[in-house]
Amino acid sequence: MKTINPATGELIAELPEDTQETLWKKYQEAKWAQGPWAAVPLSERIATVERFKHLLLQQIEMLATVLTAETGKPLWQAKNEVNGAIARIDWLTGNAEKYLADESMTVSESLQEVISYEPLGVVCNISAWNYPYLVGVNVFVPALLAGNAVVYKPSEFSAHTGLQIERLLHEAGVPQAVFQVAIGTGAIGKALLELPFDGYFFTGSYKTGNYIYEHVAPKMVPCQLELGGKDPLYIADDVFDVTAVAQATADGAFYNNGQSCCSVERIYVHENIYDVYVEAFVQQVKDWKIGDPHEADVYFGPLTRKEQIKVLEDQVADALTKGASLLTGGQRVEGIGYYFEPTVLVDVHHDMAVMRAESFGPVIGIMKVKDDEDALSLMQDTDYGLTAGVYAQSEERAKTILRQLNTGTAYWNCCDRVSAALPWSGRQHSGIGATLSHQGIRAFTKPKGWHLKL
Repeated sequence: MKTINPATGELIAELPEDTQETLWKKYQEAKWAQGPWAAVPLSERIATVERFKHLLLQQIEMLATVLTAETGKPLWQAKNEVNGAIARIDWLTGNAEKYLADESMTVSESLQEVISYEPLGVVCNISAWNYPYLVGVNVFVPALLAGNAVVYKPSEFSAHTGLQIERLLHEAGVPQAVFQVAIGTGAIGKALLELPFDGYFFTGSYKTGNYIYEHVAPKMVPCQLELGGKDPLYIADDVFDVTAVAQATADGAFYNNGQSCCSVERIYVHENIYDVYVEAFVQQVKDWKIGDPHEADVYFGPLTRKEQIKVLEDQVADALTKGASLLTGGQRVEGIGYYFEPTVLVDVHHDMAVMRAESFGPVIGIMKVKDDEDALSLMQDTDYGLTAGVYAQSEERAKTILRQLNTGTAYWNCCDRVSAALPWSGRQHSGIGATLSHQGIRAFTKPKGWHLKL
């Protein structure tokens, strides 16, 4: 399997792909090793994961360099990602005992009722390339803490990062058979679905997630899907500082080149502040530098996947054909690498793909609305349900809108953020199940009810 540097188009390395035979061997080894790992006291499993966290911190410069080389994200953003993973591990290890311990529900003179949380067994984690540390940590860390073994398939676009994760987990003390990496393209992902795992956890597109969900359903084991979004944002006319809001929400739309499931993907702005907001938004985007992701002042590196350039070109062309106006960007950057200009479109409407289909790149449509009801109707017009945000001075005004949106996450005066303390979940085409929070820890367990007659 060839891995390519998206900033230069040059070959990074060729990695040997797994086969059905090697996958079966890894599964069998994980199955044999899972029981002894689950028998390790929870306090020791926590200590092992904490050693992994410290190794991440110690080697962050090298890890970020590897991540930048294969995904193209600016080096400073790569470091931010590793630091974000460290923060999430802190929360997960700090709360594992609380949420994995037995719960005593009823105690009387003659009866005790208890819930225990047993590991699922061997879980399959098919992960994503856009934030391999963050979306990986969401799954394999609580899975290991709960006593599971993990077969982890990183995306083919972040395979070297996946191998670094494997190396550091083993150095931290996770037995080699308990955490194993599967290397390959989508064909290897499909092969994993044929194995008798005790749970499947996927991060990626709706199309692939839907395929996985249908394929593993007959096994009747847990299947969680963290999928994409078409995340809407509404800017009400009572915000304190329109320019500051425009700058903050531009970052919410374009950080990591917009390659995030929770990036702002469509913006609705009250007509009373529309012109001021759009002017400030465009100016902020133009101020950011495109270039070599190793340079400290670069905000936009290349796209990770060359194929996404065509998706963005088609969305822009569709919008312009249907009456949109282009304020900046709109095309690929000439020269080497997979670069696309940050793009802002106005005069958009919902007959355009840019307002309906996930862009997953540095393209945004901004639409003028007359009032809150108009904004709410447009925000609801989607098959996705990951996040939604409202910027408004009034908390109650924002909550009135957000309560009516079928999303797993709601933002007031913020956007494009994830907290380990809160469940991360999607609705509709944005997925099923939850990671993070206590729900994300217990997602890797099977509850057992104990009726103990005294």
